[in-house]
Amino acid sequence: MLAAMSTPPLRSSSQATAVTRDRGDACPGALRLHAADDGALARVRVPGGVLTVRQAEALAEAARRLGDGDLHLTSRGNVQLRGLADGCGGELAESLDAAGLLPSAGHERVRNIVASPLSGLDDRGLRDVRPWLSALDTALCASEAARRLSGRFLFALDDGRGDVAALDADVTVRAAGGDRALLSLGTARESLSVPGEDAARAALTAAETFLEAARESGARVWRVTELPFQDELIGTVRDRLAAVGVDAAIRVRPESAAATAGADGPPPGAVGDALSVHAPLGRLTPLQWRELTALASATPCRELRLTPWRGVVVPAPGLRGEQVTDALARLSVTGLVTDPASPWPRVGACIGRPGCAKSLADVRADATESLEAAGRAGLPLYWSGCERRCGHPRGERIDVVAVGSGGYELSRTAPGREPRTAPMADPSRLAAALGEITP
Repeated sequence: MLAAMSTPPLRSSSQATAVTRDRGDACPGALRLHAADDGALARVRVPGGVLTVRQAEALAEAARRLGDGDLHLTSRGNVQLRGLADGCGGELAESLDAAGLLPSAGHERVRNIVASPLSGLDDRGLRDVRPWLSALDTALCASEAARRLSGRFLFALDDGRGDVAALDADVTVRAAGGDRALLSLGTARESLSVPGEDAARAALTAAETFLEAARESGARVWRVTELPFQDELIGTVRDRLAAVGVDAAIRVRPESAAATAGADGPPPGAVGDALSVHAPLGRLTPLQWRELTALASATPCRELRLTPWRGVVVPAPGLRGEQVTDALARLSVTGLVTDPASPWPRVGACIGRPGCAKSLADVRADATESLEAAGRAGLPLYWSGCERRCGHPRGERIDVVAVGSGGYELSRTAPGREPRTAPMADPSRLAAALGEITP
């Protein structure tokens, strides 16, 4: 047990602001399927986006046998299987478990961990966070308290480059100099400096401390930012770590963490000791997945890393020259993006029609039709079939939202600023509408 119960208790729950919800957490998982218009949906958590070749093959086989055949990447580096037939839940769970994708049935929806995809593969990070990832996932699955985390609660393990630190995680651990790590909670103004070897322990302690605070608040609280006393949680986490011998010191949260808001993921192409591709709108066809898996099978690492930016990184140390060129060419032929100049990595969309009953438009078809104009936007552009904006990116962006009267409304969204909006009758008018909301 990581949290020391003899340490000072959290402040009174009277300081909490109630969060009103009319239902419990319905976030789908691999065992709790969601009924969509195109069939059942399963969301398979892939901590850090890391898949072995065997696991990648098992996912492809499950999609082929039980679903629509495609694999759909999420903004947390997880995989969704869509178009699943009624009554296939048991067969799906059995195949995922055999591939090692369900290490704990009670924790399968809470294994939400993003990690710097290029960690250990180039020279930009301060340390390889893979040991943190393995340790945190193991500790998470061993924690009885962690079973109560929402399926929306997110951990981020950043190797110091600032990529996943910009994803608004509930608990962020970022590599710092001197074999130290900085732990942050939500938007709290302070961080904790802890030894790198204790990073996973500190992250789990922070999550368990949040759960206690959420219980004391008396409301349904799923995310750290829903608590009004985030800054006080940092002190409690420090005390509990100190009680088990972890050297934790409070530090002012570095400005650099906020400055990375909107940071991009790995660009398509050859990056360090890896090949990086982008999957347009997060959808991977069976052919694309087979090519990626075949490439990974021919490398020493034999793994794929899914990114929170709907891309895939294949660690390929030793691949050089014509081998790189040939591999990227094979992937490009399948429709995967390998050119860093492509506009696709800056364009996203929810599932839209016909997959979602709430969607007012086929946003994916419209996004594809207007790709050339979107490439001139200068900001990430996200298409949503309704006002819920499911899966939209963080930071400054352009939202394209379908409206009930037909057409779309564009808005330029930036933290701390009033959005600038413009109507758009149809996708062919995207360039003109962008001109109305951008300088």
